[in-house]
Amino acid sequence: MSEARIWTETDADPQLLAGAKIAVLGYGSQGSAHARLLHEGGLDVRVGLRAGSSSARLVERAGIPLMSVNDAAREADLIAVLLPDTVQARVYREEIEPHMGSGDTLLFAHGFNVHYGEIRAPEGVDVIMVAPKSPGAMLYREASGGNGVPALIAVDQDASGTAHGVALAYAHAIGSTRAGVLETTFAEETETDLFGEQAVLCGGLTALIQNGFETLVEAGYQPELAYFECLHEMKLIVDLAYKAGLSGMRREISDTAEWGDYVSGPRVVGAHSREAMHEILAEIRSGEFAKRWIEESQGDASEFRCLRAEGRAHQVERVGKRLRSRMSWLQEGGREA
Repeated sequence: MSEARIWTETDADPQLLAGAKIAVLGYGSQGSAHARLLHEGGLDVRVGLRAGSSSARLVERAGIPLMSVNDAAREADLIAVLLPDTVQARVYREEIEPHMGSGDTLLFAHGFNVHYGEIRAPEGVDVIMVAPKSPGAMLYREASGGNGVPALIAVDQDASGTAHGVALAYAHAIGSTRAGVLETTFAEETETDLFGEQAVLCGGLTALIQNGFETLVEAGYQPELAYFECLHEMKLIVDLAYKAGLSGMRREISDTAEWGDYVSGPRVVGAHSREAMHEILAEIRSGEFAKRWIEESQGDASEFRCLRAEGRAHQVERVGKRLRSRMSWLQEGGREA
């Protein structure tokens, strides 16, 4: 497979957003970063929030016009839907779709609802995605400081013929063309994102940590030492890999640790794990996972709440809470807060 093209600042045409009325719906991690960067860049931005939202005061403090979701959608011709996945479809049907007209643009930062058919835009409406590859706080910090974080762009529906250019211009407006923008599809972004979360970044990682912790504790070692070895030091290794890749990380650890990496890692995450990963990916691609999650989130969410409670009650959480309370740099107002 050939290397993906990386779009940069010279590829973007900022004039494609000139005069556009932009509505950012939601003011969470991504919404707040997008809205502030667009506003500070001189674009015509308003934020749409539900009545009584606790984020209202933050929007007002940032000096960005605030209105209801319904009014923001009615007024704008580019609507950035940055609400949680679980509410997007309902809000779209009730407060966005009635105002969609030819020439309008719907923008998402994640393809879940479009890819799985929960949101279907009318003909004549452009549907695009701009997905920064970082939390919102980092996006804003880097972009406002003159840098940027990488982003993905995609076009699901190009009624105007300029959808790709608008997506790139939007990515440019939030600073991502400085770091590089890769082109993808709604399907590819959604499926790889869900897979990464489930098999590696969240599901795989938490299961690995908990199983390692339990193995040491069951063998009679102190829970505090098990916590340090299986969770606390994870950040040290991840930071090294984040900065310089796996080989760069291995250059920084001891030869003993590197040897153990090679001979023991594949015994833990080996053929059985790969088989499970293939199964997880198949469920994501078929829509089975999405169907299960949509039914759960739109129902009473009893299984979700039960699993969340079990996770919070795990011994590694109790031990970690006590140990972290003594690490001043992790507390609010501490050196690294």
